[in-house]
Amino acid sequence: MTDSSVQSQTGLIDWLGLGWFFRLLSSSIGQKFVMGLTGLLLCGFLAAHLAGNLLLFVGPKAFNEYAHKLHEQWELLIVAETGLLILFLAHIYLAITTTIGNYKARRESYVLKQSKVPHRIIGANSWMFASGAVVLGFVILHLIDLRLGMRGSISYLPESDPEAPFKNTIAALSDPVSRVVYFVGAIVLGVHLSHGFASAFQSLGLNHPKYTPLIKIIGKVFAVVIAVGFASLAVFAPGMWK
Repeated sequence: MTDSSVQSQTGLIDWLGLGWFFRLLSSSIGQKFVMGLTGLLLCGFLAAHLAGNLLLFVGPKAFNEYAHKLHEQWELLIVAETGLLILFLAHIYLAITTTIGNYKARRESYVLKQSKVPHRIIGANSWMFASGAVVLGFVILHLIDLRLGMRGSISYLPESDPEAPFKNTIAALSDPVSRVVYFVGAIVLGVHLSHGFASAFQSLGLNHPKYTPLIKIIGKVFAVVIAVGFASLAVFAPGMWK
């Protein structure tokens, strides 16, 4: 990359007023801060998404009305989906960079110590990365099933059909592959959240001896609710409406 192209990119970043953001991402502390923020915002999305999907248990009318009202505001929906995509991609990118950075730091520390005591390379961050990778696979299949409708093994109704949202969702949940992936993905998501929720507050510098234990309890409860909620959709919803 030439000096002129670097200068032009820097000028564009400054013109957009994003210089502070890229400076923030240039440090490990800034990366963890942004990853914690994106994580909490995604937690908010999960709660809202689960609340809407639980209407499957109420019945076709309630779920279809919810889906149609959501898609009637298509301008806001596009903005929301774009923002959600940016949050998700930023979270994944920062998870990869921080995991690599932490791994290198642990390796360097191990080489410097040259201790006879075995050094634990696999820690909480490694488990978070592994569980996050499983969740990513779950999300990709979810998008293929219910956003893109690309699975040939599932019969989809056209979006113009008023019954399409409910019937397409039940059809996707009834597919054996989707059912297993959704269930496993929901459980692994709960494992991811059980550590990630409290860790996000710590990354934002909001940890305090007085409040941190409560935050950890809330995080565990939130993780269980999200995991059980999404897993229940795969286990019970298809059989209720056959």
